[in-house]
Amino acid sequence: MNRVATPVFHQALSGSIQRAQAQLVTTQQEVASGKKASTYAGLGGDTVRSISARSMLSRTEAYATVAARTATTLSLYDANLTQAESTASTLRQDLFTALGRGNTLGLQSTIESAFDAFANTLNATEGGVPLFAGSRTSETPFKVGSLADTLSLAGNAAFASDDGQQTARLGDGLDVRFGVGAHTIGGDALEAFRTLAAAGPFGEMPTDAQKAALKQAIEQLDKGIGAIQTANAENGRKQAHVETLANNAEARGVILKTIISDSEDVDLAQVAINLAQQKTALDASYSVFAKLSGLSLVNFFS
Repeated sequence: MNRVATPVFHQALSGSIQRAQAQLVTTQQEVASGKKASTYAGLGGDTVRSISARSMLSRTEAYATVAARTATTLSLYDANLTQAESTASTLRQDLFTALGRGNTLGLQSTIESAFDAFANTLNATEGGVPLFAGSRTSETPFKVGSLADTLSLAGNAAFASDDGQQTARLGDGLDVRFGVGAHTIGGDALEAFRTLAAAGPFGEMPTDAQKAALKQAIEQLDKGIGAIQTANAENGRKQAHVETLANNAEARGVILKTIISDSEDVDLAQVAINLAQQKTALDASYSVFAKLSGLSLVNFFS
C-alpha cells in the first residue's frame, strides 16, 4: 500500500537522479576532451575571446612559417656572398703574390679556376630558382661561360638580372624585401676577369703589360670585394631583423595559446574533484530512491 505522497517523491527523486546523471556525463566528457564545451556556443561569454585569439594565432603561425622560410633563403644568400668574397679575395692575394715574386707560373690556371667558382656562385639556386636573378628568375643571371667569353660579353650583356627583390609578409602590414642581383655584386669582379683575360695567357715570367694588367685587376677586385661586402652586410641586417620578427611571432603564439587554453580548456584538478563529488551524489540518490521505493503504509503500521 503506497502513501499518497509516494508518486511525488518518486518523481522528484527521478528528476534529481537524471540531473545528477547529466552532470556526471558532462564532467566525464570534459575529462575525455579536456575542453569546457564541444562548441563555441557552449563557451558562453568566452566565445568571442576564444574565436578572436584563434584567428590571431592562425595569422601569427603563418607569419612564423614565412619567417622560417625567409631565414633559410637569407642564409643561402649569406653563404654564397661569403663564398664570392672569399673567391675574389683569394684571387686578389694570388695576384699580389705573383707581382711580388715577379713570377706568374701557374697563375693562368688559378685565374680560370677562380672565374669558374665565381660564376657558379652568381648562378647559385634555391629550389631551382636563381638566387641572384632579381625578378628575372627564368634566366641564368650570369651568362658568361668561360674566362675567354668575358672578352665578348661586356657590361650588361654579361648579366640577365635586375634589381627586383623578393617580399615576405612577416606581420600585419609589415613586409621585408630582400635579395640582390648578380650584376650588383659581380660587375666590378667581371671587369677584373676581363682585364686578366685580355692580358693572358700568363706564362712563367710576366711582361710589363701583364704586370700593369695585374695591378689594374687588383684595383678592380678591390671594388668588387667592396660591393660584395656591402651586399652581405645588408643581407646580415635583414637576417637579424627576420630573426627578431620570428622570435616575436613565437612569443605572441605562446601568449595566444595561453588565452585560448584559459577560455576553452578545463581545470583537470577541479574536474577530478567534481567527478568524485558527482559520483558520490549519484550513488546517494540511487540509495535513497531504493529505500523510498520500498516504503509503504503497511511497513508503517506493521
